[in-house]
Amino acid sequence: MPKHVRKRSHAGLAAVLLAAALLSGCTSSAGGGPGSGPGSGPRDKPNFVFLLTDDLDTSATAYMPNLKALLTDQGTTLSRYYVSLAWCCPSRASTLRGQYAHNTGVWTNTAPNGGFFMFHQLGRERSTLATWLRGAGYRTGLFGKYLNGYPEQAPVKKTYVPPGWTTWVSPAAGYPYSQFDYTLNENGRLTHEKPSNATYLTDVLTRKADGFLAAKDTRPFLAYIAPYNPHIPATPAPRHRKLFAGVRAPRPPSYDEPDMAGKPAELQRLPPITGREAREWDALYRKRLQSMQSVDDMIGDLVQTLKDSGRLANTYFIFTSDNGFHIGQHRLAPGKNTAYEEDIRVPFVIRGPGIPAGRTVDALASNIDLGPMLADLAGAKTPEFADGRSLRPILTGGPPPKNWRQVLLLEHAKARGTHPIGPRTTVDGTLEPPEMVRAGVRTKAYLAPFVALRTRRYLYVEYETGEREMYDVVADPYELHDIAAGNPLLTGLSDRLRRLRECAGESCRAAEDGSEPAW
Repeated sequence: MPKHVRKRSHAGLAAVLLAAALLSGCTSSAGGGPGSGPGSGPRDKPNFVFLLTDDLDTSATAYMPNLKALLTDQGTTLSRYYVSLAWCCPSRASTLRGQYAHNTGVWTNTAPNGGFFMFHQLGRERSTLATWLRGAGYRTGLFGKYLNGYPEQAPVKKTYVPPGWTTWVSPAAGYPYSQFDYTLNENGRLTHEKPSNATYLTDVLTRKADGFLAAKDTRPFLAYIAPYNPHIPATPAPRHRKLFAGVRAPRPPSYDEPDMAGKPAELQRLPPITGREAREWDALYRKRLQSMQSVDDMIGDLVQTLKDSGRLANTYFIFTSDNGFHIGQHRLAPGKNTAYEEDIRVPFVIRGPGIPAGRTVDALASNIDLGPMLADLAGAKTPEFADGRSLRPILTGGPPPKNWRQVLLLEHAKARGTHPIGPRTTVDGTLEPPEMVRAGVRTKAYLAPFVALRTRRYLYVEYETGEREMYDVVADPYELHDIAAGNPLLTGLSDRLRRLRECAGESCRAAEDGSEPAW
């Protein structure tokens, strides 16, 4: 059990639950050098703790008191932070490289067009945020999930450690999503412990990361911490299994959407949600909340370790997810990999030197910006191939620059088959291990490949089938009323989408920045 759990405030948790119930080469895009804006306090290079959750929807963060007290209240929230492809491995590949999926070449979780297989085969590991920071004098540690299919999808040993990482603690065998059946690759040494309360994986990762943060090594560090929570089967720590009795999955207007007109034909065929499905999905939602409590404990523990070691003031702590998650919105069974808001918008909070406390920024930001931002703040080089930009200019406390991006590209491609090793993954991104809760009993939806634009006001989607969707997300935040038919903005949006789907590096940023006033 993490050491800080005994200190956790039950009153604080109750207050958060009450609030939740009431709510039911180098790029030149970075602003300033290492001595300006955020990070300009201490003369030493800053440290980074990057906490990346797995399939976290934004609603679940309301049940995390440590996240609120230690990160949100002490830092800045990006309220429009989007993943460019809402599926685990493509999103993680984009985070590591600062690129859209059409440039990473990683489209899905599995071979032949995705997964660790494709990332490794294309040589993408040779240049990632890990190699960029290590080249700038950082010690770099990864703790937890790397890329789907690691290491079995590629011709590497289970002891394989990718380039750039000085410390490596990642599951290399077993089924780590279950939290109790896994073998760790610890710096090239395989370890497996008999399942027990002491070997709950998220707690083990907390202890390993703790040691990394508190090490006597005086070099600056990047701790990339990637627990499997709250991914299905959303196994909670034993101490959290009885929490949140009676809590239901959110019921926004899009839940069991009454009128599916305007949605793609693939979704229009979905029947209304049954009472049995609603009860089962509510149970899944409770498990997801329960499983996230160990991550909330992790936040408290890591912040305390940084404080005890005297490193908190010079450390950026970033919290986010690889993609969002839908449960019943638009009649969809639990999953991800759509262009809808619940899947593409994820939590993003950052605290650290020069970051204003308690602030929310609504500028458009993306997971392709994470690597360039870390490199910028660390004084490292971001290769010219990166499509993203440093987020530094929108984190300084002033208004976003006038030329800040106005549109983001969203992508989605079908899997070309499943890898024979490991759990079966459906095209919509829902993992289906044998012990999965009955979360996917209804007819699955298999959306056609699409490209889409997310602007400050609109979501515009073009499907391979020729179907198109468009929503005014300001007037219609739950994306209920398609306004694509005959819309005069379609030509401009489609032209911009054509530019972005073929962009690379600087041309991506150029295509994102220009915008029509109506967008």
